[in-house]
Amino acid sequence: MSSHLHLHKRDFAGDARLLRISLIATVIGGCGTVAAFVLLNLIRLFTNLFFYQAFSFSARSPADHHLGLWVILLPVTGGLIVGLIARFGSEKIRGHGIPEAIEAILFGKSKMSLKVAILKPLSSGIVIGSGGPFGAEGPIIMTGGAIGSLIAQLFHLTAAERKTLLVAGATAGMTAVFGTPVAAVLLAIELLLFELRPRSLLPVIIACAVAGFTRPLLLESGPLFPLLTPEIGLNALAPCLLAGILGGALSAFMSTALYRVEDLFGKLPLHWPWWPALGGLAVGVGGYLEPRALGVGYDVIGDLLHNQLALQLVLALLLVKAIIWVIALGSGTSGGVLAPLLIIGAGLGSVLAPWLPGDNAQLWPLVCMAAVLAGVLGAPLTAAVFAFGLTHDVNALLPLLLTTGVSYGFTVMTMRRSIMTEKIARRGYHIYREYGVDPLERQHVDEVMTQKLEVIPADLPADTALAHYFGAQQIHRCYPVVDKENRLVGMAERSSFTQLEDGSVTVSTLFNTDRSNVGVELLAFPHETCRVVAARMAAHHVERLAVVSDLETRKLLGIVSRSDLIKPSRNFFEEEHKRERFIRRSV
Repeated sequence: MSSHLHLHKRDFAGDARLLRISLIATVIGGCGTVAAFVLLNLIRLFTNLFFYQAFSFSARSPADHHLGLWVILLPVTGGLIVGLIARFGSEKIRGHGIPEAIEAILFGKSKMSLKVAILKPLSSGIVIGSGGPFGAEGPIIMTGGAIGSLIAQLFHLTAAERKTLLVAGATAGMTAVFGTPVAAVLLAIELLLFELRPRSLLPVIIACAVAGFTRPLLLESGPLFPLLTPEIGLNALAPCLLAGILGGALSAFMSTALYRVEDLFGKLPLHWPWWPALGGLAVGVGGYLEPRALGVGYDVIGDLLHNQLALQLVLALLLVKAIIWVIALGSGTSGGVLAPLLIIGAGLGSVLAPWLPGDNAQLWPLVCMAAVLAGVLGAPLTAAVFAFGLTHDVNALLPLLLTTGVSYGFTVMTMRRSIMTEKIARRGYHIYREYGVDPLERQHVDEVMTQKLEVIPADLPADTALAHYFGAQQIHRCYPVVDKENRLVGMAERSSFTQLEDGSVTVSTLFNTDRSNVGVELLAFPHETCRVVAARMAAHHVERLAVVSDLETRKLLGIVSRSDLIKPSRNFFEEEHKRERFIRRSV
């Protein structure tokens, strides 16, 4: 029997629905590319309208304007418009998008509205186009996620399946904007999915791959910031550790500053729709002092990575960009965090480069950029692979891995929450981002069930069974009833005998078709995981299930109870808390 059971046990859960969800994800991947194309062109359109008074979709930097002091009013106007859109359209367009996506996944059954899908890219285009110091990644994650959720809502799907398609849309949009499909998949794993299962991973991979393949049809192909640094040696080890610590410290400072500013806005005697206009005033003043701090700033990232800016200019740009980004995002406007963090992190690296050893000055802006991103997101693998995807710099992979890991470790040790989860926590929801294999997933029913059973013969007279099994000497609350071939007839409790009128009838008559208490939902099978059975018990409010060989024969193998399900958790507790030494140090 043991070898037969092993044939039914699998490394992964999978069924025909996985194919269906993957096919839907293929469509969502293409929609993510279209959404990215629309968003980027909205940003270009509003940039030309605000700064150059031209109806054009050409890529132009707001830093080249000739408006003088009038430039201060542009972000104010953009903030005012977006505040009104949020007030009378949807409040969910406020913020940078990723916390809102997480909240929809964990607490909203992954349902997002058509309003968000339309208003989020529109509002972000207005804010960034009017000079807002934001990137397109947060808005596209929110927009792509809304598209994925809306498509999912057209089908009869579970909340878990909708979550998968929401994340597929979000990451497909990110892939299309940055051309980083692997980093987008890792973002899903480290930040959005809250699980690592084929049912979620495969559709996300497919959506990101489709977005990656279709991206050249609408957007430019290749890396955004091509770079190739020289090969590194052992002398870069200590500087990478230092860069990771400083990047983590900067990310912790930026995260703390953001929510301090948000708290200050919350104390203003003004309704929140007016806050983005006040944030826009700070952006306008900062943009007047340092024009290259305005807008997305992809050109600035390229210059920093290639070490083409003077140190004095880098310091000014770093300071202004950080200040206006914190104030603007704290005001509740719409915009992303990745591009500003890339600039701030690359600026840190440019400042450190003259004092770090070696002639590899281009490496330090890159690794510091990734370090700040890793610290803020709490996602080191995403940050390292994202930086690689933006540059295709193979030589930088090892420094990126070390630096992002150190930054991540710094923020884990010093911060309770990240930018991504702090906003959700302030709404009363705590998110625990660590996850591992559930102890109940690691063991199957046949490993924990009770096999030595006391059963009631189905042909036993009912009054005899009542007196013997449910009398003063009753041992168990419930007994399985079996026929001569050990097939399960039912589960007998004292209440099963309440309608007993004729004591001469057998126990089997108490379990006719109308009164059967062993439907499929109240059975367990030996190859099922303990987690599946525990969920079934909870859903039907029962304390034990009969374990049968299969649905057709229903041969009784054992009973699995709530106390049996404690066994895997006991083993897990010992693994986590019992400290042992097996090799003793010599005296």
